[in-house]
Amino acid sequence: MALKHPKISFLSDHNDNGRDARAPSPLGASDGELLDAYSQAVAGVAEHVGPAVVRVEMANPKGRTGTGSGVIISSDGFVLTNSHVAQGGRTARLTTPEGQTIEARLIGDDPHTDLALLHADSPGRLPVAKLGDSKTLKPGHLVVAIGNPLGFESTVTAGVVSALGRSLRSSSGRLIDDVIQTDAALNPGNSGGPLVNSRGEVVGINTAVILGAQGICFAVASNTASFVLGELVRHGRVRRAFIGIAAQTIAIPRRLARAAETGPSGAMIMTIEPSSPAARAGLAPRDILVAIDGQPIEGVDDLIRRLNAERIDHSTTFSILRGGRRVDFSLTPTERAAA
Repeated sequence: MALKHPKISFLSDHNDNGRDARAPSPLGASDGELLDAYSQAVAGVAEHVGPAVVRVEMANPKGRTGTGSGVIISSDGFVLTNSHVAQGGRTARLTTPEGQTIEARLIGDDPHTDLALLHADSPGRLPVAKLGDSKTLKPGHLVVAIGNPLGFESTVTAGVVSALGRSLRSSSGRLIDDVIQTDAALNPGNSGGPLVNSRGEVVGINTAVILGAQGICFAVASNTASFVLGELVRHGRVRRAFIGIAAQTIAIPRRLARAAETGPSGAMIMTIEPSSPAARAGLAPRDILVAIDGQPIEGVDDLIRRLNAERIDHSTTFSILRGGRRVDFSLTPTERAAA
C-alpha cells in the first residue's frame, strides 16, 4: 500500500525490570551469551560484506552530483545502487573501504524500483556480496545495513525486519513495490547500500526512511533486484507489463487456501488506477491475486516478475480470491511507461 501521509526521505546525500542479568533466559542461555552471539553475528556480517560496499559519487549532465552507497555483486565489477543516486548520470566514481578509487559507468536505470546498475572499470577481481532470497525473510529476522551515511564511511547498523511486501510512492510519484521495512538505522548516504541477513547474503538495497519517525526504514527486496539486474544486463532497461494496481503481500487463511487451491499467501490489491487495464477488467481493492495464467502468485515479488515484457498486449488470465471464492478475469496488460 502506498504511504501517503508520512514524509518519505530517499537516502542520497531495554528495561529488564530488575532481573539478574546472570539469570538464564527462557531459551536457556544467559543474557551475556545471547548478546555475545548477536554481536558476533553482526560483526561477522560486517567483516564478510563490508569490503564489497562502496561509496558512489555520480555526475549527471546538469552538473549535480548524486552521492550514496553501492554494493558489488560480481567480481567483474557489476555494482547495484539506487536510481535516485544515479540521478540521470552516465559515469560514477567509486571509493572502496580501503580508499581505492574506481571509475564506473551506468549500465541501466529503473526508477520504478529505484535501482540502477553500474559497471566498475577495475583491472582486478573485486570483493563480492552474494544476492540472497528475500522470500526467506520473516518479520523479526536480524538484518544489517552497511553504507556511507552523512559521509561516515563503512558504517554498520543492525535491526530486524519489521514488515514485508510494502509498497511506497517515491517523491516523484513513482510507486515502488515489494519493499522491506526495517528498523536498522539509515541516514542520507545509505542509499544503494546493502541490507544483509545473518548469513551474509544481501536481501535488500536500502532506499528510504520516514522523516520524523524512529526506526521506519525501507529497502528494495533482493528478489526484485535480481529481476531488474537481469533485465538491465540484457537490455539496458526494464520492459514490463502494466495493469494499474498497488498491492501488498498478505497471508491467506489455511482453510481458504485449501478450498480455493492456492498457496499460503497472495498479493492483495490496495488501490487501482482509473482507466487502467485492471479497472477496465473489473478488478477491485481487497481482491487477492493468487495466479497469473495458472502460475502461482504468493506475493508482490511474484507479481512483479510475472508482469514481464512477454505479457505486454497479450490477453492474460488473472485468478483472484473475492468473497472467499476463486474467480478468473481476463485482461490485457499494456507497457508500463518509461520514467
